[in-house]
Amino acid sequence: MKIPASELPEQNDGAIYHLNLHADELADNVLLVGDPGRVAMISSLFDTIEVKKQNRELITHTGLYKGKHVSVISTGMGTDNIDIVLTELDAVANIDLPTREIKAEHRTLNLIRIGTSGALQPDIEVGDIVASAHGIGIDGVLQFYDYGNLNEEDIVEAFVKQTEWAPKLPYPYCTAASPELLGRIAVDMHHGVTISAPGFFGPQGRQVRANLMYPELNRKIEAFRYNDLSVTNMEMECSAIYGLGNVLGHRVLTVCLIIANRLTGRFLDDYHDKMRELARTVLDRI
Repeated sequence: MKIPASELPEQNDGAIYHLNLHADELADNVLLVGDPGRVAMISSLFDTIEVKKQNRELITHTGLYKGKHVSVISTGMGTDNIDIVLTELDAVANIDLPTREIKAEHRTLNLIRIGTSGALQPDIEVGDIVASAHGIGIDGVLQFYDYGNLNEEDIVEAFVKQTEWAPKLPYPYCTAASPELLGRIAVDMHHGVTISAPGFFGPQGRQVRANLMYPELNRKIEAFRYNDLSVTNMEMECSAIYGLGNVLGHRVLTVCLIIANRLTGRFLDDYHDKMRELARTVLDRI
């Protein structure tokens, strides 16, 4: 099937439209960061940088780290950006862009988000690292895709019941990290369930001037329990990476440096050295 240009646009030189990448400019190991400034910080750890590309806030550096081929890409903030980035990464890997035909052989990517997040449990300190064993999305992105049996329906059902989920909110979904990546990279990190919200303030329970429609929602999310699972943290990208990554047949993981604890009120205002340390840890274990 030839994919029309209206459905998968390209740059004039044949690069994928938003990421501005060709297939030979993308490594199988892909680190995803929200902050465009974090790309150069991570690629400074590379032995060599082979590719530097940019379009809007989407920056890609590809190179070698201790003999491993790695790309680091900024996604910007939010699951809506993740929808663009993951779809185009998969297209670069698995669609022959000149012919616009799906390749016969599937290329599997390791997609690892390195980010920051706020903890929702009192025993997780600022400066700790949380690896997302599961991602619950309250953003709605995955509901636009046919995700088959990938949704963790039992976890979703328990979450909806315990939080008394309001019918006007996007219906939650839940998918899991790659067991292989979780076991190899996150061996000494906190494991838990990460909530991905469609915004930073109201959707994460922060009230500034506008009143919240559901002011008790965070408290109910914090209290959620399913077997030995609890919600450890909240951010804005993990669920869409897990949802789309699993749908498209890639390996996925999110690891976040905790820079705030929503229960204790603590905030880590100087976290750049710790972020660099986390990036090096992931690169060593990828």
